[in-house]
Amino acid sequence: MDSLWFIGFMVMIGAVIGGMTNSLAIKMLFRPYKEIRIGGWRVPFTPGLIPKRHDELSTQLGRMVVQYLLTAEGLGKKLKSTAFVSSVTAWLQGEVLKMLHSEISIAEFLEKQVHVQQPKEKLKGKTEALIANGLERFFKENRIKQIGEVVPESFLAKADQLIPQLADFILERGQAFLNSPEGKQQLSQMIERFLFDKGTLVNMISMFLGNERLVDKVQPELVKFLKNTGTKKLLEDVLTNEWERLKERKFEEIEAHVNKEEVMSLIVNTVYKNVPVFEWFEKPMKAWTSNFEKIVINEWVPTGVHLASDLLFDHLEALLERLHLEEIVREQVQTFSVDKLEDLVLSISKKEFKMITYLGALLGGMIGFIQAFIVLTVR
Repeated sequence: MDSLWFIGFMVMIGAVIGGMTNSLAIKMLFRPYKEIRIGGWRVPFTPGLIPKRHDELSTQLGRMVVQYLLTAEGLGKKLKSTAFVSSVTAWLQGEVLKMLHSEISIAEFLEKQVHVQQPKEKLKGKTEALIANGLERFFKENRIKQIGEVVPESFLAKADQLIPQLADFILERGQAFLNSPEGKQQLSQMIERFLFDKGTLVNMISMFLGNERLVDKVQPELVKFLKNTGTKKLLEDVLTNEWERLKERKFEEIEAHVNKEEVMSLIVNTVYKNVPVFEWFEKPMKAWTSNFEKIVINEWVPTGVHLASDLLFDHLEALLERLHLEEIVREQVQTFSVDKLEDLVLSISKKEFKMITYLGALLGGMIGFIQAFIVLTVR
């Protein structure tokens, strides 16, 4: 009976010593937070392990995060995964859809969210400045060139093809004018002015024949002349020669006769009338986005997500280097107070630490049992 009490006593003492030793060892990871000194002598094992190695721990954690946790390879796989891309696309589609259906206008959105004041006026100012700079650059670059070098080839070819049509148009309008009462009257006045200062003989002939009879004789001949194939060929040759001479002239000769302010005003007004963006600025988004909603949601957003994902994937390693994650983690861990760090670790590993304490008690009890058995055997 005494042996049983002795064995139980030794087991209990061993369990208490083992459990308290492990519990103390766990507490010594964090406690005491600061070193304790008696005079000039520092008490051993103060501060605790983690407070003592706080800076080293923060450095190692930063290195571990960069080298093993947030790696470019791991993040790249996540960025390229179908589930991630699909979830981001669905979220972005929902956000874009809300914006497209909103009552807010582009101008209000830019003023409230981007803090751009009077965006429509600024856009107009930028547009006018862009057009003015482009127009000035165009004249500067082409001033010493020939007109034929400045005008696009397609326009030149089209103009060459239009010369016969222009000749036909001129001749047809000339014939129509001569055959009209107004044309006959104008021709009569021209004949009258021509014969007025030609002497007595011509005047007598004019009086004898009569002005109207001269008009009746000249008018058909002029019409016949305009209908003649040779006349058309002559006019085409004249137009072609003049067109070729015009192409050989310097562009600066044209510039001297161009009112740049009027050209500028014409281009700006044309842009304002034909580009609907300036009208959209003041309208609610839902008033004009219905025509673009499907293409934006179903095509632009998924394409944009894929492009952004590919871009991030291609430059992820360089981006992580520029972010200096190791330094960020180190600085954040260094700012943690030791008691906060202790709470954080215990909140994660509290059960495991208890099991370590229990395991120490179990091992201590087993050692006590073995010691008691050896003592009883030797005795």
